[in-house]
Amino acid sequence: MIRAGDTIENPVTGERLVFTATSAETGGEYVRFECFVEPSGFVAAAHLHPLQEELFEIVEGSITFKVNGQELPTRPGDRVLVPAGTRHQFWNAGDATARFMCEVRPALQFEQLIETMFSLAEDGKTNAHGMPNPLRLAVIAHAHFDTVRLPFPPAWIQRVGLVLGSPLGRLLGYRASYEPKLTGKAVPA
Repeated sequence: MIRAGDTIENPVTGERLVFTATSAETGGEYVRFECFVEPSGFVAAAHLHPLQEELFEIVEGSITFKVNGQELPTRPGDRVLVPAGTRHQFWNAGDATARFMCEVRPALQFEQLIETMFSLAEDGKTNAHGMPNPLRLAVIAHAHFDTVRLPFPPAWIQRVGLVLGSPLGRLLGYRASYEPKLTGKAVPA
């Protein structure tokens, strides 16, 4: 369970998150964290949150967002609000580490999803884009369908694919959450 002050890292995508307010602390209203993105770092895939909005506030460096197909370069002081159901992704195209604050409302299962994906990356269980194999991803995505999904194909097609792929993934031993090999992946800052 992630607590305020905990830090998690994704060595594949070049992201480091420091949690400042968690779902447990806010009664599920939101989760807030500071994100550091290394040069050439990126979020694992274009995605959308069907029931959540994200507010990004750039503190240092520059992050480029792609929101509904439109590229939005940012600089310190800029804010980007991504409404629920909106396709988005981001990356650091600069030469220095970028830093932003992010708030996700409502929290839902965001922390569990991020902890699982980052732990998989730390244990070498993702590809170069930060994604696990398709059957493991089906199990995770099926459990977190209200938290995150791909922007394409349509949700009903994704749901059919997950209903078919998730049981096979579970038969192979994959679970919706991932316990890292090493203890203490979420460590105090």
